[in-house]
Amino acid sequence: MLDDLKANNRAWAARMVAADPGFFKRLEGQQAPEYLWIGCSDSRVPANEIVDLDPGELFVHRNVANLAPPQDANYLSVLQFAIDVIKVKHVMVVGHYGCGGIAAAVDGKRRGLVDHWLHPIREVCHDHREELDAIGDERIRLERLCELNVIRQVKNVASDVFVQDAWARGQPVSVHGWVYSLSTGLVNDLGVTVGGVEDLARLD
Repeated sequence: MLDDLKANNRAWAARMVAADPGFFKRLEGQQAPEYLWIGCSDSRVPANEIVDLDPGELFVHRNVANLAPPQDANYLSVLQFAIDVIKVKHVMVVGHYGCGGIAAAVDGKRRGLVDHWLHPIREVCHDHREELDAIGDERIRLERLCELNVIRQVKNVASDVFVQDAWARGQPVSVHGWVYSLSTGLVNDLGVTVGGVEDLARLD
């Protein structure tokens, strides 16, 4: 089973060694990235490739709709490890336009367990109902909801005790909000970077 994927793996490894004989040797000792990427599970959004970084240069956490919920032990474990052990300097929350999770959160259909996971997006939608209702085009409205969701998740990350404690001890950590465009391959920086407690008020 999956012989094609295993063959792809062997071909990929051979290409990497042909282009750079020391690639895998360097990779063995390279787990010291400066960046944590919190992104969507969507297979069209490959974190390392989008920012043109090699494996080992980007610590990655992905889930449906790039959420950073303060009650999720999986996300919190990744965040703590990134901040306290790896000591990343930048945390990027990266959504993407055309996100199926964003659309599923607000289309009124029942899907089971994932509906609970997507509930924070419905809260964002409710909190910004007036702005979103004023957008007549559904695609543009969902794109704006995608941006608003990223901003909310940036606030969640920056409000977390692991980030707050890092700032308190003078450890430099900045939290950024980006949205990736599937149609252009470019990231849109939303301009909501939080580099300290004083920046958090801007996101309210």
